Amino acid sequence: MRAPDPPGALLGLDAAGGLAALRGLLARPLASYYLLISSAGLLLVIGLTMVFSATSVKDYAEDGNASASLVKQTIFAVIGIVAFWACQRLPARTFRALGRPVLGVAVVLLLILNVLVALEALFRVSSVGPLRAHLLWLYLGPIQVQPAEVAKLALALWGAHVLARKGAALGWWKELATPLFPVVGLLFVLVGYNDLGSMLCLLALVVGLLWAAGVRMRVFATLSAVGLLGIGLLVAVASLGAGSGARGEENYRLARLTSFIDPPDPAKCFETNCYQIVQARNAIEHGGWFGVGLGKSSLKFGWLPEAHNDFIFAIIAEELGVVGCTVILVLFAVLAYTGLRIARRVEDPFRRLAAAGVTAWLVGQAVINVGGVTGLLPLTGVPLPFISDGGSALVVTLAAVGMLASFARAEPDAARALHARPPARWVRLLWAPLPPLPGRRRRPAPPPADRGSVPRSRPRREDDQAAARGARPSRTRAGTASERRR
Repeated sequence: MRAPDPPGALLGLDAAGGLAALRGLLARPLASYYLLISSAGLLLVIGLTMVFSATSVKDYAEDGNASASLVKQTIFAVIGIVAFWACQRLPARTFRALGRPVLGVAVVLLLILNVLVALEALFRVSSVGPLRAHLLWLYLGPIQVQPAEVAKLALALWGAHVLARKGAALGWWKELATPLFPVVGLLFVLVGYNDLGSMLCLLALVVGLLWAAGVRMRVFATLSAVGLLGIGLLVAVASLGAGSGARGEENYRLARLTSFIDPPDPAKCFETNCYQIVQARNAIEHGGWFGVGLGKSSLKFGWLPEAHNDFIFAIIAEELGVVGCTVILVLFAVLAYTGLRIARRVEDPFRRLAAAGVTAWLVGQAVINVGGVTGLLPLTGVPLPFISDGGSALVVTLAAVGMLASFARAEPDAARALHARPPARWVRLLWAPLPPLPGRRRRPAPPPADRGSVPRSRPRREDDQAAARGARPSRTRAGTASERRR
């Protein structure tokens, strides 16, 4: 009697068939592009939903409009989608040309921010004309921008251009140190003085760039030692007023680090710097496996500070449970895989380096945020990409994803597929033009033809017996055949 087939075999859903189907989907020419669009789009939709859930109660209590923060975040999302659309239409040479101007704008904005913060701390000057600053934000009248976010994109563009131009010369310290290290050090100081978390994101970006460039491991070891020393100095200057610290008060950065290494009693957290992390853990515990339901969080009623921004992952854990957190982590894992896949498949060195740098930046920032909320890493206060409330971060992040989308369409297989079956003309005009076809390598030139046994350096005969140019003297074979064989 024949044994019955298992249910999975009857439905054709066995493990081997599923893996084969997955490989087939990933082997499609535009798989990287669609994976990038789908993961980033889902994260954006989840982010808008969770921003509304985390801010609706507070907005209604303050202004009577529960959707005030949602409308504001949606406006920034629309601006970010326009930035995504514009960036995915640009070729690589345009991104390379934009690297230096965007870096200059980021440095100028960071200098203005730090000068205004220093003026307010030393002389109580709150504004200079229409310009004013508050911690990480720079205000120009009604316009609000976070210069650290612009610096991330600028470093990705400019750093990838510099490393791609140097090429194999990166094996020498001199080539690697100029001009990359001075500019990176300047950005670290300008960003890290007020925002240590954003500086760590810049550090992850630089590590991604150097790793994709093939820098040797001893360089990473040296940079790690210098980076740890710099982080220690930035932690120390919080006692002098750096970031949200104040002169003469407790160093809040050092307190966060010590509370991570040696957690205090949760009952005393109302008096120490561990209040946020304890409340975040309470939210995660309250959510359980499946959460209490969307919009039904209790800790967002003023019990968890920054619930809409840095600690929005705790609200997700409370309302959607472990299942919702797993969905978020899987989407970020897909984004990481897609970014590294694009970096591996593109032929242009600049595209490879920029894709690796942007991927390291976005995924590293997500790891820092989730690790801080769950207590696996020291708390630094960085937003969760795509999800946390914040306009500058969302616009810059979507612009970076648009650049990745441009690179995904430029993969050799994707470019050939798009040229083989080009979309309609109106689609190319409204969405994105056709990417350039991958360049063909030139074949090496054939060796020169053999000109005989006479070397070219033989001096020309000057006597009257010299043969005319191009003419060969007649060669007659003398002797019998047997003599010629000898």
